[in-house]
Amino acid sequence: MSKSNNIILIGMMGTGKSTVADLLARELGYKLIDVDTAVEKEEGCTIPELFTSKGESYFRDAESRMLCSILEKKSQVVATGGGVVLRSDNCDVMSKNGWIVALTADPAVIVQRVSGDDKRPLLAGNAEERIHTIMKERKDAYKFAHYTVDTTELSAAEVSRLILAHYRV
Repeated sequence: MSKSNNIILIGMMGTGKSTVADLLARELGYKLIDVDTAVEKEEGCTIPELFTSKGESYFRDAESRMLCSILEKKSQVVATGGGVVLRSDNCDVMSKNGWIVALTADPAVIVQRVSGDDKRPLLAGNAEERIHTIMKERKDAYKFAHYTVDTTELSAAEVSRLILAHYRV
């Protein structure tokens, strides 16, 4: 694996993508990029505000444009939003421009990690029910990853070490 490649983290919300990405970027001396944060900066509002004002479809378009722009560069650790895999074009651009790691976790753990987080518009209503529905809808969406880590019982540091061990092979 060339040091000029990107590491791209995919997976459901609450699996630790942003936290693990930060640790990986520090360890490798790579630039840390969070796609959601980049979209918020570009759009001048938060993701929940974007969902409310322009809808999920508009957000997904902005997310796709941002992902393509980000992946034009190298030596980055990229934390994606959980739904980035819903568009096959996004999966293709990620596959061509980086080493993809899928983070997973038990549904109950995800519910615990994201409960009370009002920055997740897809969890409006019954968060536990929504998480189970989203996980069912996306059960095969992360399978194209080069490597998968179940974060259920691991700390972010442990997840980072596992990823680095496989990345450096």
